[in-house]
Amino acid sequence: MKSKIDIKTSNLNIEYFDAIRFMEKKVEKILDNKENEMLWFLNHNHIYTCGTSANKNEILFKTNVPIIQTNRGGKTTYHGPGQRIIYFMIDLNKRKKDIRRFVSIIENSVISLLKEFDIEAKTFPKRVGIWIIKSQGKKLLKEKKIGAIGLRLKKWVTYHGLSFNINPDLKYYENINACGLKNYSSTSLKNLNINLSNKEFDMIFKKYFIKELSKI
Repeated sequence: MKSKIDIKTSNLNIEYFDAIRFMEKKVEKILDNKENEMLWFLNHNHIYTCGTSANKNEILFKTNVPIIQTNRGGKTTYHGPGQRIIYFMIDLNKRKKDIRRFVSIIENSVISLLKEFDIEAKTFPKRVGIWIIKSQGKKLLKEKKIGAIGLRLKKWVTYHGLSFNINPDLKYYENINACGLKNYSSTSLKNLNINLSNKEFDMIFKKYFIKELSKI
């Protein structure tokens, strides 16, 4: 039987390691059947995080922004104000034990959200994340990344998750090869002339995610 999914929303910036500690404790409680699953919507302060498959060469320029090693999957990325984070503490023991399928659920939820604003996005087999290819009917000269995904599993309970660019300062991406990719740039809803609040984003994403998750 699938458990209830609680929704946690944080409007202040959450320190990265505080979030990690919270998720690790939450996962243990989910495994012990003491608490419900959870979606957590939040923001972080400026930080570069290097996942378990990151390479030191992905840091192009060192600045005063902290660079930390983390236990999520994936490579190097940026977090900061204006970027919405969603952490997924979901028990796949109660669903299909297929992490690739779960990643697709996150990707499809973002793609559906973007369609509401006449933005066309897609994924690529060899490039992690969600990529914009067309906005308001106009095709981009080259696709740009708007969302990154990095997850970790403990006994088939997920944690970590999605970072999505609503209106961050994109200059911070210039210091890294985001997700290990050279010659590609990032974008945001603001850069695509879409104004969306965190609350509006949370509501729309949750709608599509719950719908997609119910399929497994």
